[in-house]
Amino acid sequence: MVGIAHPTRLVRMAEPVGTSNSPDKDIEKAVSDYVSRLSEEHKMLVALKAQLYGGSWEPMLGDLRNRLSGKPYIFKLVHRIQDDIERIEEMRQFETRHKVDLAEYVDLS
Repeated sequence: MVGIAHPTRLVRMAEPVGTSNSPDKDIEKAVSDYVSRLSEEHKMLVALKAQLYGGSWEPMLGDLRNRLSGKPYIFKLVHRIQDDIERIEEMRQFETRHKVDLAEYVDLS
């Protein structure tokens, strides 16, 4: 520890605390690692969630499930509905666990 001399006593200074393992840094790394592994299909779903469904997975999942059961739905996703539902549920769990919105990390253009 570093001390500062005063006329009557020596005062100890607190040592700096490293921030490399802070919870925020851990979350940023987890999100960055996760986003880097997303397929194009996953990224498309994140973009649709942000652009067509107000940033919420629930209406998108409802549309997909309605389409599978022959009920009315808002948006037609052309391929692999069941796969898309599984992708959405996986990404939704990740967002909930890390308290993030993947749309803030995925290039939506």
